[in-house]
Amino acid sequence: MPDRPPLPPFTRETAAQKVQAAEDAWNTRDPRRVALAYSEDSVWRNRDAFVTGSVEIVEFLTAKWERELEYALRKDLWAFDGNRIAVRFQYECHDAAGQWWRSYGNELWEFDEHGLMTRREAGINDVRIEERERRLHGPRPESEWGLSFPLR
Repeated sequence: MPDRPPLPPFTRETAAQKVQAAEDAWNTRDPRRVALAYSEDSVWRNRDAFVTGSVEIVEFLTAKWERELEYALRKDLWAFDGNRIAVRFQYECHDAAGQWWRSYGNELWEFDEHGLMTRREAGINDVRIEERERRLHGPRPESEWGLSFPLR
């Protein structure tokens, strides 16, 4: 199994790198690319969905990005310890009817010794927004890496 640096145990710097790498990958909206960060037997809870393994991760993300159009995500390191990282995030997207949404969430991540995520638990709440209220427009520019984002 090839390593996926940075590897645990995490420091503040390496945890922040892991969070930025995840944000960058998810902003590609490429399910196969995103799935490379997870172990073959990774387990997820995402809202009310339970997902196990790479095949189900790709299927889940494919369906997600078919529904959540023009998806743009920001992640923020909240805490870390050993092989675990806690993240808060926000993303915006619109549905097929044109309704824009901002989704707020928290994730708990656990990694194996190769730097692959073995467990992901995400709690997410959605808020309707008007298109004029959007503040996330595509991937985060490198000049904003590591910067926190407002709650509202």
